[in-house]
Amino acid sequence: MIESRSETSLLIVFTNLSRFSAQSLRQTDVETADMVDAYYERLATAVQAAAGTVVKFIGDGALIVFPEGTADRGVEMLLNVKGPIDSFMSDRGWECRFGARVHFGTVVAGPFGAPAAKKYDVIGKAVNATALLEYPTGITLSVEAFRQLSPGLRTHFKKHTPPVEK
Repeated sequence: MIESRSETSLLIVFTNLSRFSAQSLRQTDVETADMVDAYYERLATAVQAAAGTVVKFIGDGALIVFPEGTADRGVEMLLNVKGPIDSFMSDRGWECRFGARVHFGTVVAGPFGAPAAKKYDVIGKAVNATALLEYPTGITLSVEAFRQLSPGLRTHFKKHTPPVEK
């Protein structure tokens, strides 16, 4: 874990599963917990393979960051994981679909929390901007995130100002 806080530029991602709340009402708590854990494992494995960090899981969502200069890897991971996660959920009778909001900006990163239980987190206006991005479905990029992508990867997205959507 990082021992001190610092300002750094990151690709910031919030993920979630659409219709998760409605679906979880039809399941037992144990079934929901098992599904969430299996989803966390799949997502965390993909994030780690792409050199990202899962900052935290929050219910069916996750806050994920990728270091500056790795936007292509992060966005490619999101594009590559969407189909398999959607299929995983569907194959188990869950009507949930994977979605993500993606932004690039400066944050304060480091340990936050109670004195004896500090954990790595990211705080700042860029985190809030990511959380507030509208996304009807799929993967939504802010203009700032879109600009971090290579020209080849940009072709996967329809350019709208703002946000940029797939």
